[in-house]
Amino acid sequence: MTALHDMDKQPEFMRKQFEFAACVRNPDKYARPEEIETRRMKVYADLFYNNVESFMANTYRVLRAIMDDTQWHALIRDYFENHHAHTPLFPEMPREFLRYLEDEREPQESDPPFMLELAHYEWTELALTISEEEFDDTGIDKQGDLLNGIPALSPLAWPLSFAFPVHQINEENQPQQPPETPTYLIAYCDREFDVHFLETNPVTARLIQLISENSGHTGQELLAQIAEEIGHPQPEVVIRGGGDILDDLRKRDVILGTNIQIQPSG
Repeated sequence: MTALHDMDKQPEFMRKQFEFAACVRNPDKYARPEEIETRRMKVYADLFYNNVESFMANTYRVLRAIMDDTQWHALIRDYFENHHAHTPLFPEMPREFLRYLEDEREPQESDPPFMLELAHYEWTELALTISEEEFDDTGIDKQGDLLNGIPALSPLAWPLSFAFPVHQINEENQPQQPPETPTYLIAYCDREFDVHFLETNPVTARLIQLISENSGHTGQELLAQIAEEIGHPQPEVVIRGGGDILDDLRKRDVILGTNIQIQPSG
């Protein structure tokens, strides 16, 4: 938002617009334009703020639940007053809020240590819901052999990792220190476009990463690579267990099948 002290260089109508916008953003800090009566200005300010606050509370339900009213409204007011949005689209507003948390907000002593990770986790559900990506089985063998073929990852499956177990945080469970082991999740839509979160282990997380980066290796080759990376004495155990994981991921629509447009390496 353009600073009010710079507005003396602007045309009169622009000065009025910025005075109005500033008062809407924070009526306790900025005076209302003289032409607008107090009652009407309050209606405008309350309407804008309540719409934003309500939408954020519905998107970031857990974050709202663990913050008291004073903390929550101070957070939303600071965002509402100071963040310069990159898009006017209403469904993108929660992403704007996440950008604010990531890049602009000055951390407060009262902030939960997991606040940013929790917000990212909660935003992911909405982001998948409104994603324009679609299931496309062109060039995919849905029943293909996932060990001997090239696994094809769904475009609506997103691997996530967090220091805190964000999926377990609630009003009764608010860890102040991250555990030794990170939390690995897969956020995904099934073919009914219902959003799910699947907790995984480091091996599965690494497998998903390799599949997403894959340029022509079979599932068996990827699992053999993982076995070598972790120094497992029996690679065949990793491959056999990985085959079961791949089958389960296909049933969940995380993996669509095998890519018949890419020939296995070697």
